[in-house]
Amino acid sequence: MNTKILVSAMLLGLASVSADAALYSRLGGQAYYDDTLNVTWMQDAGLAASNTFGVSGINAQGLMSWNTAQSWIAAMNSANYLGVESWRLPNMIDINSDGCQDNFARQNTDCGYNAVSVGPNASEMASMFYDTLDNLAYWAPAPYSGVQPGDVPQLPQLGIQNSGPFSGLGEIGTAYKLFWYGQETTSNFPDPDLATPDNAWYFGPPSGGQRVIGKSVLNGAWAVFDGDIAVVPVPGAVWLFGSALGLLGWARRKAQ
Repeated sequence: MNTKILVSAMLLGLASVSADAALYSRLGGQAYYDDTLNVTWMQDAGLAASNTFGVSGINAQGLMSWNTAQSWIAAMNSANYLGVESWRLPNMIDINSDGCQDNFARQNTDCGYNAVSVGPNASEMASMFYDTLDNLAYWAPAPYSGVQPGDVPQLPQLGIQNSGPFSGLGEIGTAYKLFWYGQETTSNFPDPDLATPDNAWYFGPPSGGQRVIGKSVLNGAWAVFDGDIAVVPVPGAVWLFGSALGLLGWARRKAQ
């Protein structure tokens, strides 16, 4: 076998198992299958701005209350949108059901920046933001020079630097958009002001923050459903993230 072909084949095989995550295009790019979470995401996170499915209470930017988001998802399913009747809002995991324990460390936290994004306690939008797309929280602890604990620095490398194949996520400095999770608050929140059915969880892709907010606030609704919308990936339309990217680029150069 040609040496160049052999090396390329070996590297491609290695890339297939070393990539941190992959998003596979579905339905001509209208949706993407997430092989880490085994869910399919709408490509347009702001779909509600162009398609309300007849639901009132959605503004021109596609923002809505939590209750309206539930109605929008229900109408989307009634319309059998893209052939699917099981769309939902993304899921978050309230670790130990202890409420919003705000934390900045990237471990054992479900609230604030750097929420758990790997393993069984990973919330879905946190997983997408931090691990699949490899973004950094807008809050930066040391060792960033000049940053004191608790500061929110305006550092260019933080926040949503990579939105992958998705649109409608918003970004710092333009449209700061939060997105609803499907989960409400629990009755045993440490803060009694948050332990109310009037609050629900959200994730902010522009900054990487995950917290609780009043249901009447107008946020985005990013539709997702469990499993893969198709069996065969679209050739040449796979977004790979992680160490495999460098290996693939090296293999292409060596084969030329």
